[in-house]
Amino acid sequence: MISLTDSQKIGMGLTGFGVFFLFFGMVLFFDKALLAIGNILFVAGLSFVIGLERTFRFFFQRHKMKATGFFLGGVVVVLIGWPIIGVVLEVYGFFLLFRGFFPVAVGFIRRVPILGSLLNLPGISGLADKVGESNNMV
Repeated sequence: MISLTDSQKIGMGLTGFGVFFLFFGMVLFFDKALLAIGNILFVAGLSFVIGLERTFRFFFQRHKMKATGFFLGGVVVVLIGWPIIGVVLEVYGFFLLFRGFFPVAVGFIRRVPILGSLLNLPGISGLADKVGESNNMV
């Protein structure tokens, strides 16, 4: 079993609530307040889970500056009050930031009994193959 510190447990909760608020804000037609709360909770939760120094190192690596700019720029745009444009920027930045993690995640999901079967459905398998292929050795 994985041992988590209290701050990591708090971070998991903050990140979970952040994802919930982001999803709920999009379901409610891009509600500005819910998206702003979700963004703040997600970034704060990530900082609690991996630590403040590692969070800064992750976001501000030289090869991830474009992705960080889009992601944090999207957060700022949502906080300013333009939720649709901000979410589009955030999603693009998120995919650029975490694209090295997607092949690992797809490989893991393929081994999960029910979810693996879903990834093998005709329309989804091509998308999963595309997301799961790694262009670089990250």
